[in-house]
Amino acid sequence: MNSTDLLQSIRFESASGLTLAADVGGPEAGQPVLLLHGGGQTRHSWSKALSELAAAGYRVTAPDLRGHGDSQWCTQGGYALDDYIVDLGLIMDSLPSAPVLVGASLGGGVSLIGLGEMLLPRARALVLVDVVPRMETAGVQEVIDFMSANTGGFVSIEAAADAVAHYLPHRPRRSSRDGLLKNLRQRSDGRYYWHWDPAIHSSAGSSGYIEAMARRMEEAARLIDIPTLVVRGGQSRVVSPEGVAHLAELIPHAGYVDVASAGHMVAGDQNNEFNEVIREFLASSFGSP
Repeated sequence: MNSTDLLQSIRFESASGLTLAADVGGPEAGQPVLLLHGGGQTRHSWSKALSELAAAGYRVTAPDLRGHGDSQWCTQGGYALDDYIVDLGLIMDSLPSAPVLVGASLGGGVSLIGLGEMLLPRARALVLVDVVPRMETAGVQEVIDFMSANTGGFVSIEAAADAVAHYLPHRPRRSSRDGLLKNLRQRSDGRYYWHWDPAIHSSAGSSGYIEAMARRMEEAARLIDIPTLVVRGGQSRVVSPEGVAHLAELIPHAGYVDVASAGHMVAGDQNNEFNEVIREFLASSFGSP
């Protein structure tokens, strides 16, 4: 990459006054691509995808959703789906042309609802990463349980790594702790805490929130008319083949790729294979950037 492609950290000011952090890379004239992480993740979950897509000539932006990573927490507890949609619309409005939205889990649900309900500017394409309207209840509950556990933090980075290993037994344990550290912050008590606002789960973890999200996603999906791809983790307990088949009824033109050895966190489990899938989809949809 040349100097115009170097990764940069930028900030957005949301309509509600929150500062949102993001990384951006790639040539300014490249096709915009927005990478939107899942609940409890940060923009760093896309770090390799961002650098590879930027090197391929796309203009890639990966924000931290409100309450996550280095974006500000909302003291009023503003973590409704529509709050995320408004933030996404602000970021899309800052781009020179319509982006491709790549959304994992929460990021995908926000993208789908915002586009289908015409609450967002038009996008050129949509990639849904292990998220569909009809998700598996047990798998969703596992995610909620993990995110709501360990509110007292961890005594060490190793203890946090143990919690991740228990939650993701299929993923080989990594010797480096650099990636994990990007999702933790050490506070004055010496303990390590996940870098997201616990208040997110006071609403997002409720059955009413999840049911409303599923209902809105289903209705929104019927109105999606742009190129769409669903990427499922083959070992996912959140999205089943039946859930993908149901989405195919709602968006008949949607493509589907199964990353066989990945779980719900597809990009983190099988990063190289996931990145190849995204590059192929972009190239087949728009040609070389």
